[in-house]
Amino acid sequence: MSSNSFYLLLIPIINILLLYLNILLGPNKNYGEKGSSFECGFHSFLGQNRQQFNISFFLFGLLFLIFDLEIILIYPAKWLGKSFVWVIFSNSVDSLKILILNYNKKLWMDELIIHVW
Repeated sequence: MSSNSFYLLLIPIINILLLYLNILLGPNKNYGEKGSSFECGFHSFLGQNRQQFNISFFLFGLLFLIFDLEIILIYPAKWLGKSFVWVIFSNSVDSLKILILNYNKKLWMDELIIHVW
């Protein structure tokens, strides 16, 4: 048995074993609120939240994630050569078009509410 196949068998076995140990030995707190869906803005059950935050921070985080992924997709273009640069450039322009169209749609439908704090 080669070392690669050994690790391909060993790693899933260790993962399953650790998952089973977590289920077996981990804390189990069953209450009704635990299975319900999470709604932003509602108070948590028994004061379990650390601190309330404004929804603007959440929206800012989502925008950061979108543009961060966009940068990650564009960045490898300098190693791919001249033939793939236009493909990546056209993909990035298309995704930017989608973002701009969705922004304009939200402005037109008066659903975009920006609070300055």
